[in-house]
Amino acid sequence: MPVVIALGGNALLQRGQVLNAENQRDNIRVAARQLARVHDKHKLVIAHGNGPQVGLLALMDQAYHAVDPYPLDVLGAETVGMIGYVIEQELGNIIPDEDHIVTVLTQIVVDPNDPAFDKPSKPVGPIYQRREAERLKKEKGWEIAADGPYFRRVVPSPEPQEIIEIDVIRMLVKAGIVTICAGGGGIPVAFRDGRLFGVEAVIDKDLAASLLARSLKAGLFVMLTDVDHVYLDYGKPEQRAIRAAHPDALEKLPFDAGSMGPKIRGACRFVRETGRRSAIGNLSDLNAIVEGRAGTQISLQAEGIEFFKPA
Repeated sequence: MPVVIALGGNALLQRGQVLNAENQRDNIRVAARQLARVHDKHKLVIAHGNGPQVGLLALMDQAYHAVDPYPLDVLGAETVGMIGYVIEQELGNIIPDEDHIVTVLTQIVVDPNDPAFDKPSKPVGPIYQRREAERLKKEKGWEIAADGPYFRRVVPSPEPQEIIEIDVIRMLVKAGIVTICAGGGGIPVAFRDGRLFGVEAVIDKDLAASLLARSLKAGLFVMLTDVDHVYLDYGKPEQRAIRAAHPDALEKLPFDAGSMGPKIRGACRFVRETGRRSAIGNLSDLNAIVEGRAGTQISLQAEGIEFFKPA
C-alpha cells in the first residue's frame, strides 16, 4: 500500500526566507533526503503546498499591465511544474537511477457555489507588516488576514471533491513509480454543461492530500509541518504536545482554521474512511513518524487524547 506524504510550506521555504529559487532548492534537497528513506521501504506518493509560490507569481503577473493578470488556477499549474521539477531532480539524485519519478498536473473538482468563495481564508504569497498589507489591500483589492505576527493575502479555498487524474495516478503508483501529484492542493476546476473550466481559488493542500490518500487507499497519510507535534494551546505557556489521538477526541479541540485546522480535518477523514493511521509532524522526524515513533499519531486504536510527556 502506498504512503502519501504531504509536504508543508516549510519543506519548500522557511518562514521569512526570500522567495528565490536557491532557497527553495536548498530546502527541497533536505526534504529529498528524508523522502528517499521512505521510498526505500514503501511506495511513495508526494503532495506539496504552493502558497508562497503562487502568491509570488501573482505579484509578478500584476507588474505587467499589457494584459489582464493570469487566474489563480493557471498560476497554480505553473507552480506545480516548477516545484515538481525540483523535487524530481533532487530526489532523483539520491534514489537509484532505475527508480522512476513523475509529476502529474492534477485537476481537482470543486463546487463553484462553495461558501468559501464568500469568505477568502487561504494565505498565499509573502508575509507583510501591517502597514504594507493595508496598502496592498487598498491598491490591489486583496483580502488580507493575520498570519501570526504578520499579514498575508488570502483567497477562496473551496472543498476538494474529486481528482480528475486519479486513475492515472493509481496506475503509476501500482507500477512503483514515485508520483508527485495534487501539488498545491491541485488545480481547482469545476464542471459546466459537462465541460471543465478553471476556478479562481487555491484548494487547501492538506484536504486535497487527504482526498488523494483516501482515493488511493493508502496505508499511511503523513502531513509535514514546522512543528514536531500537534499542540493544544500552541504558542502559550501552557501548550501541550499531543502524542496520539482518536479522531472523535481530536476534532473536539479548538484549532486555527487557517493552519492546523485543515490538517486535523484531513487526518480524521482519512482515518475514519480507511481505518488506517495518519500522522502530523516535522520533516526532520519523517522516518520516525512513518514508524509511529514521532509526531502526533491519529488512529482508531488511540484512546482519547494522549499528551507527550518529555523524558
